[in-house]
Amino acid sequence: MGFFKRFKKPKANIALVIPNYAAELGEDLEILVKIDSEEEFDSTEVRLELWCNEKRRRETWVYNEKLRRNIRQVYWDLIQLHSSHTKVSDQLHLVPGFSKSYTTSVNIPIASRESYDGSESNITWSIKGVIAVDDRPDVTSKTHELQILRAMPKIKAQKSMEKIKCEYCDTLMDNTLSACPNCGAPRKK
Repeated sequence: MGFFKRFKKPKANIALVIPNYAAELGEDLEILVKIDSEEEFDSTEVRLELWCNEKRRRETWVYNEKLRRNIRQVYWDLIQLHSSHTKVSDQLHLVPGFSKSYTTSVNIPIASRESYDGSESNITWSIKGVIAVDDRPDVTSKTHELQILRAMPKIKAQKSMEKIKCEYCDTLMDNTLSACPNCGAPRKK
């Protein structure tokens, strides 16, 4: 390998096919990873990187000597709330014309925060694929932004209620009611 090749990414491509960009907290996200190569090289691993960042708007007051007054300066704090790596494949020897697809799932932690976009703060979830290479820059895919939602509580299906007829107007009503919803007559036992 030439000296300058050490500073260039290998001629390879990694692409993620995500069928649904929206997922709930605690859900497993199914992803198809496609790898193509135009150069011969060894990779140490193929992985997916998932991370969640929170960006908060902050402001400080700084005294300006020329104006002789305080001036407000606005800046954004960036905090990484979550980061995980999912291994898709171990070591690979890629050759020109190499093409392979992997199906894998990435778990969105249930204890994390859902996506949010506001004027004062943003929470974003992102994912990308990486072909790790020793002594050379890694090959990375396009970064995809995910929409993560709060998990909705599961509602159990209720059993169908037994219906009885009102003795006055012949309307069907639930067995648990004490008066007819149509005519208001009390139920006879």
